[in-house]
Amino acid sequence: MNDNSRIPVAIIGSGNIGTDLMIKVLRNARHLRMAAMVGIDPQSDGLARAARMGVATTAEGIDGLLGLPGFAAIGIAFDATSAGAHARHNAALQAHGVQVIDLTPAAIGPYVVPVVNLDAHLDAPNLNMVTCGGQATIPIVRAVSRVAKVGYAEIVASIASKSAGPGTRANIDEFTETTSRAIVEVGGAAHGKAIIVLNPAEPPLMMRDTVYCLVGLDADCAAIDASVRRMVAEVAAYVPGYRLKQHVQFERIDGERRIQVPGLGAVQGLKVTVLLEVEGAAHYLPAYSGNLDIMTSAALATAERMAARRLATA
Repeated sequence: MNDNSRIPVAIIGSGNIGTDLMIKVLRNARHLRMAAMVGIDPQSDGLARAARMGVATTAEGIDGLLGLPGFAAIGIAFDATSAGAHARHNAALQAHGVQVIDLTPAAIGPYVVPVVNLDAHLDAPNLNMVTCGGQATIPIVRAVSRVAKVGYAEIVASIASKSAGPGTRANIDEFTETTSRAIVEVGGAAHGKAIIVLNPAEPPLMMRDTVYCLVGLDADCAAIDASVRRMVAEVAAYVPGYRLKQHVQFERIDGERRIQVPGLGAVQGLKVTVLLEVEGAAHYLPAYSGNLDIMTSAALATAERMAARRLATA
């Protein structure tokens, strides 16, 4: 580990997300170097691929990582396991001063969406990447909230059932809770709600996301439309398959047409609807797995900025 131009990184979790992230680091990273791939299944494809690509591996989990000869040089670790396991992983890594990027919904550290608030958290010891639905939709909520007051925002993330592995399925409750909170804390909505749909269609469909925002009746539609389109372009800079599916839609809800929102009662306002599609880059996973691709792409973009900052101040 004598390459001082890149920060050595480890990935904990040799499943679909961890393996896709590893390939992205190996192919696309400018400031990062793969130092270790960590799993708990000696037969996992992720560990086998890492070994073939010359990356140090261990099938002994976090304890195995701590025991690797090159562990002391690792500056950043990605956790792509589960919310339940993350607390122990984080505690072990923090004890050694390793900065952690959390791809689970554990939410120990601040919620981070690269295009929205990464600059404010570059030095945080633990950064949480929210969820796949959060990475896809919170930028849109933020795009609307920066030009209009968002009283309520609701997102619906629809992903192919085949792209939802055991980790995703085990964390459904955490997904909805974490995403709902981040819609408010990062997106800027006064109230937020998140829904995830596992679509069993064959052939599998790409990730589709719908964002609903309720703003004041006097909001500027042209300003909202322009803000959303700017944000889509910013996200697409690191997630090339991220795109609008239709023009931004507006609907006036007033008078007797008020809608019932749980917890808020009958409300009125301008309803903004944004329809998105996320196509994966197919580095390791099928193109329909945009839900996984946006997580690994966002995590890579976050780590690259963190590493660039470290290298610039070294």
